[in-house]
Amino acid sequence: MVERQRRRRDGAVVLAAAAAGLMVGATGCSGDGAAADDARAAANPVEVLHRAAGTLVGAGSSKASTSMEMATGGTRVTIRGEGVYDYEAQVGRLKVLLPQDPAGIDEHRPITELLAPGALYMKNRGAGVPADKWVRVDTATLSDGNLVTGGATDPFAAAELLRGAREATYVGRMSFAGTPVRHYRGTADLTAAARDASPGNRAALRAAAKGFATATVPFDAYLDDQGRIRKIRHRFSFVNGQHKGTVAVASTTLLYDFGVPVDVRLPAAKDIFAGRIAE
Repeated sequence: MVERQRRRRDGAVVLAAAAAGLMVGATGCSGDGAAADDARAAANPVEVLHRAAGTLVGAGSSKASTSMEMATGGTRVTIRGEGVYDYEAQVGRLKVLLPQDPAGIDEHRPITELLAPGALYMKNRGAGVPADKWVRVDTATLSDGNLVTGGATDPFAAAELLRGAREATYVGRMSFAGTPVRHYRGTADLTAAARDASPGNRAALRAAAKGFATATVPFDAYLDDQGRIRKIRHRFSFVNGQHKGTVAVASTTLLYDFGVPVDVRLPAAKDIFAGRIAE
């Protein structure tokens, strides 16, 4: 087995506490400091967004909630996920809940997904896979680079898409889940994001740049005062081969509880299913 574990260090806790104290102090000031920060955010939004993925690595880890909405066959469906992610090791674990059957009859078991550089592992993937086995997918072989296939966008891949931001505007300050955030809106280029991404995401984003209907991805990003992503929403567009039409997918990722312990154990080779997966 491969074990990746994130532990808090006392120094990191002290720094986080100090940063929190500075933030509290700033909110009690006259507002001139916040106004200056807003002016800088408005002046260089693309530069701010390019740094967002690196800021997450500095934060270490977080909890994550995901939501993926798509319209298919005249019906809008939503797939939700919850889990944790280690940005230093680029590994995470999500429990993904599929929507009910339109008739409300079939109940789907949650899919457990393990995210790792270049790979997606899924348990309870579907019919024909034994309950104790994992399915492994090489994300570079997927036409969407696993930005859509798994039903949840890898949180770090979502952040690295911002490395491809070419146009962005600063919308303004707001509060999200009780946290002051700055809202940015723009478009990212998948080809540029792939070029500047970390080695673990480079091949997958390159595949997405070729596989989506367009390499341009509109986004809304909400960053806190430390530059960490709190919410990011992407709108992907891909071609449905069966119906020869374009499908729009909106993927939203929420990040919170930074610094939480993360213990992700990737499956051993003997635990990975090698047979055919039923459709």
